Amino acid sequence: MTGSARPPITVRRATLADAAAMARTMGDPLVLPQLMQVPFHSEEMWRARLGDMLAPGKPDLLLVAERPDADGRPEVVGNAGLHPAGVAVRRRHVMSIGIAVWSAAQGQGVGSALMAALCDWADHWGQVLRLELSVYADNARAIALYRRFGFVQEGYHRGYALREGQYADVLSMARFHPAPPRITVPEASGC
Repeated sequence: MTGSARPPITVRRATLADAAAMARTMGDPLVLPQLMQVPFHSEEMWRARLGDMLAPGKPDLLLVAERPDADGRPEVVGNAGLHPAGVAVRRRHVMSIGIAVWSAAQGQGVGSALMAALCDWADHWGQVLRLELSVYADNARAIALYRRFGFVQEGYHRGYALREGQYADVLSMARFHPAPPRITVPEASGC
């Protein structure tokens, strides 16, 4: 590719065939320390996780971002998901976000494409009022991305997660639907 033109990014639903790419991204030594995951991801582990989350009736939304590789073939360079906040009936309107971008594709619009797709689905199709996420307090790039999509910090958690042998601080952030759907009921016509 010549100049500063970026290859196009396509976002689509994840499939079982994406297990190897997800293992590669989640296990990337430059990506893993920013995730709430543990090392040694395998294709088999991701195939099992994908199989569970993609099962009919599951509320999870799993997406991947692709762009052409050097030979023009689609290559998965990031993944993101919306996951139920839990099983409590009173929290059905809430989903949590997980996102990872392969280190070779960071800073190239992949995270923005994935976030735009997640927010669009949540706002227009998923009946989601509140999106939540946790992010390491020193991950300035991710925090800036989330703020661009309307997330605000709601909490600061000291020593929240073990990362590379040290306890690290985490921010909790959330975004509310910008225009929650309402139903307009016409006035009664005397029936």
